[in-house]
Amino acid sequence: MLRRDPRSATFRFATATAALTLSALSLASCDQKEPAANTADVPAAAPADANETAAPVVPLPLPPLTRSDIVSAATQAASSFAQGEASPASDPLVGRNFAIRIPFGCTGPTVAEASATEGSGLPVWSWSADHKAIQLRMTPSDWTGSALLAKAGAPDTWEAVEGFWLPRPWLLAETCPAVQADPLQTGAPPASPQTIGLAAAFEKGGSRLGRRNGRAYEHSIRGEGDAAPTPPAAGFRMRLEGRIASYPSGRAIECSASGPDQRPVCIVAIRLDRVAYEDAEGATLSEWRPG
Repeated sequence: MLRRDPRSATFRFATATAALTLSALSLASCDQKEPAANTADVPAAAPADANETAAPVVPLPLPPLTRSDIVSAATQAASSFAQGEASPASDPLVGRNFAIRIPFGCTGPTVAEASATEGSGLPVWSWSADHKAIQLRMTPSDWTGSALLAKAGAPDTWEAVEGFWLPRPWLLAETCPAVQADPLQTGAPPASPQTIGLAAAFEKGGSRLGRRNGRAYEHSIRGEGDAAPTPPAAGFRMRLEGRIASYPSGRAIECSASGPDQRPVCIVAIRLDRVAYEDAEGATLSEWRPG
């Protein structure tokens, strides 16, 4: 009869037990979760301070008003005046900066004597007596006794008013018009009446700096040596810079008309800071500043 070796059975039992133990340990290791990250060293977010206020938002300055803006505002004012509409309590134009260009000399020099343009409120250019210099000239109009401004109550607060017309108010561009006169037409047609102006106001008791008192803005352009300067093909520009002022009514623009079939004349109240002559490309030829 054959006998089993107990040591051999025991050895086999121990071997199987060890295998099962290793398998269980392996499964336990697979089921164990990753250890949580140590956040002890991560600083916590500071709580919002109830007393802290957001930085104030500073509004960007508005760009200066251009010729297009002035013409549009005056046209709207003329329409409101003609319709008898009530004016707003406050005028958003008041205090705004402006920078506009007035093109002139678009069709050549002024043939009339210089005295004919004195106080016209329009810039012109003409040849000097010896035809060797181009003379730019503009004399503001004296609107101190204007019926329109008197109606607006300006004489009560303004000591002097010097006027600048904005010719061709149907043009929004700051350049000479492209329309040319008919070459077959005899004689130049008369210009349309001026209907948009700028009134440089000087308050009673205020500074007199910048007042022209009938003196013209003048500038001469000479050629090289004895040669005459070349006349500009696109005229010149008068540049006006300053701020929109207000009438005693609080409005920036006052209008008047002689009848319902006449386009109202509208005058914008301003404070002038700079006057300059420029060529057609925008280069400054001369300038004037108060003080």
